Amino acid sequence: MNKANLIRDCRKNLREAQNELFRSYRGLVMSISRRYSSDVSSCEDVFQECFIQVFKSLQNEKSKIKDLDSWIARVAINTNISFYYKSSKGKHEDLSDEILDESHQHVLDLISGDELINMINSIPDGYRVIFNMYFVDGYSHKEISEKLKISESTSRSQLSRAKEYLKKKLESQGIFRYEAS
Repeated sequence: MNKANLIRDCRKNLREAQNELFRSYRGLVMSISRRYSSDVSSCEDVFQECFIQVFKSLQNEKSKIKDLDSWIARVAINTNISFYYKSSKGKHEDLSDEILDESHQHVLDLISGDELINMINSIPDGYRVIFNMYFVDGYSHKEISEKLKISESTSRSQLSRAKEYLKKKLESQGIFRYEAS
């Protein structure tokens, strides 16, 4: 079934189309939820909430969805951010604005994708959410501050702390610096 027909049939609440949409996009939604959740239980909760929001939004969104993949990803990202915000009650620690040495950014060739995901998942919640929003999902500090109801300087400092945390994790694995040849 093509995506336009899939959307149309999901809007008609046809179970077969809803199941197909779920099967087609569960990997994408789970990968987004996994990035934002620190534990399996909350990851599963927000994963389910993402699909509830996808189906509700399909009913409410009457305009033509041009790119279903991007649209579902955006719904999943926003649902994860809302879930995080509600669970943290919007409390964020204001930290200093320590800027890290940018030479530590090219280590991805030295670790596996699973190792990187595990490292990112081990970042404390507030830092991890901001790290994902900034580096993975492309939000600016202004957008992060508006979505999480924090100051831009808090967003910057928590991103800095996330980078420092990752730097220490890498160093604990013997990765101190990577220079492209």
